[in-house]
Amino acid sequence: MFSKFLAAMAVFTISATAPALADGDPAEGAKVFRKCRACHTVDQEKNRVGPHLVGIVGRPVASIDSFKYSGAMTEFGADGKVWDEETLTVYLRKPRALVKKTTMVFAGFKKDGDIENLLAYLSDPSAAE
Repeated sequence: MFSKFLAAMAVFTISATAPALADGDPAEGAKVFRKCRACHTVDQEKNRVGPHLVGIVGRPVASIDSFKYSGAMTEFGADGKVWDEETLTVYLRKPRALVKKTTMVFAGFKKDGDIENLLAYLSDPSAAE
């Protein structure tokens, strides 16, 4: 219960300073995504080490049937959470702060601009072309 409270507080605290998706540059986000592409795809529904990210913005957490999520991620999404801009911002900044036992090994993005641009790219990868 306390860990859910801490996660909620993290979302609230960071979302208060979350970058606005409309301010992101999809072309710059495509460059930022290079750090993600070893484990994820954004242009095809093909899973790698991590699930594909096609349509991630607005998609329910842990909802790709063809991917075996960690127990921590499945539990995190069990109450109907959605990967909206605020939740993605918190997760991309420091994944383990939001989902304590996630199997994603990436430590997170430090720069607000990188997250902002990445969210713009994930929302519409074709806008980067």
